[in-house]
Amino acid sequence: MGAYILRRLLLIIPTLIGIMVVNFTLTQFVPGGPIEQIAAQVQGSGDAFSNISGAGAGADTGVVEGYEGARGLPPEFIAQLEKEFGFDKPPLQRFLSMMGNYLTFDFGTSWFRSISVIDLVVEKMPVSITLGLWSTLLAYLISIPLGIRKATRDGTRFDTWTSAVIIMAYAIPAFLFAVLLMVLFAGGSYWQIFPLRGLTSDNFADLSLWGKIKDYAWHATLPVVASTISSFATLTLLTKNSFLDEINKQYVITARAKGLTEGRVLYGHVFRNAMLIVIAGFPSVFLGVFFGASILIETVFSLDGLGRLGFEAAVQRDYPVIFGTLYVFGLLSLVVGILSDMMYVFVDPRIDFESRAG
Repeated sequence: MGAYILRRLLLIIPTLIGIMVVNFTLTQFVPGGPIEQIAAQVQGSGDAFSNISGAGAGADTGVVEGYEGARGLPPEFIAQLEKEFGFDKPPLQRFLSMMGNYLTFDFGTSWFRSISVIDLVVEKMPVSITLGLWSTLLAYLISIPLGIRKATRDGTRFDTWTSAVIIMAYAIPAFLFAVLLMVLFAGGSYWQIFPLRGLTSDNFADLSLWGKIKDYAWHATLPVVASTISSFATLTLLTKNSFLDEINKQYVITARAKGLTEGRVLYGHVFRNAMLIVIAGFPSVFLGVFFGASILIETVFSLDGLGRLGFEAAVQRDYPVIFGTLYVFGLLSLVVGILSDMMYVFVDPRIDFESRAG
C-alpha cells in the first residue's frame, strides 16, 4: 500500500500543473479582464461586460492598447495598470512566477479586496465546510436506510414510487430546488418559515448556547436541504444496487439455508460487504457537495462562503483569488482521491491496490 500511495502522491504534481496550465491558458483569451474592469469603473460605465458585447463599437472607438473597456483613457494609465497587475510580462513568465509562489503556498493578495488570498480563503472556508459536511451527513442518514429498504423490497410498489421520487430529485438542479424552497418557505409567495439569507441572525452573539444552536439550525435548514438533493439520490441508488448485488451471492443463500433470520443475514453478513463502496466514498461525496453545490447554493442564499467568493472573483476577474482557490481545491481533490482509496482498504483489508496496479 505504501508504494501505491507514493505513486499517487507523485502523480499529484503533473496533474496539478496540467490543471493550472489549462485554466491559465483559457484566461488569456477571456475578454473583460481586470484592466477592463477597472477602466470601466473609472469611466463610470459599470463593468467591463457592458463593453465586451460590442454595443456601439465602431472604427473610431478610441480603444487604448487593445482594451475594449479603455476608451478615452490615456495610454500612461493603462501602462501603469499593466505594470501593477504584472501584465507587462510575457504569459509564460507570469505563469512560472505564479507556480513558483504557489509551491510555498504564497497566493498573493486579492486585486479588488486588499487582503491576502490565504486569509480570504480561511475567512470563507467555515461556511462552505459547514454546508458540505451537514449536507453529506444528511444524505447518508437518508440514503442508507432508504437504499437498504428498497433492496429488500425490490420490485414492490414501495420500490417503484420511491424510485420515481429519486429520479425526480436527481433531475432537479440544486439551484432550481433552492429557488423553489425559497419561494415556498422563505416568504417568496407562500410561507415565511425560514430566513432568506445568511447562516446566523444579527443578534447571534447575544444568544445563549441553546439559542445559538437553534438560530444556526433555523438558518442552515434550507441551504443544507437544497445541496443534499442530488447526492441523496445518487447514494440511495448506490446503496440499493450494492445490497442487491450482495444479496444474490452464494454466501447469502448458504446463510439462509442454515436457518439464519433475515435480519441476521442482512446486517450480519451482507451489510459490511455492501456498504464498502458507500462508506469508502464518503470523502469524495463530501468533496462533490463542497465544490459542486456550494457556488450556486451560497449565491442563492447569500452565504459568505468559498462558492460565493469564487463566483464574485470570476465576475471581477480577480485572478489571484481564482487561481489561488483553484490550486487549493485541485490539490484537495487529488488528496481526497487518495484518502478514498485508503478508506476502501480500511473498511476491507482484503483490497490490495498494489497487486492491481501491478
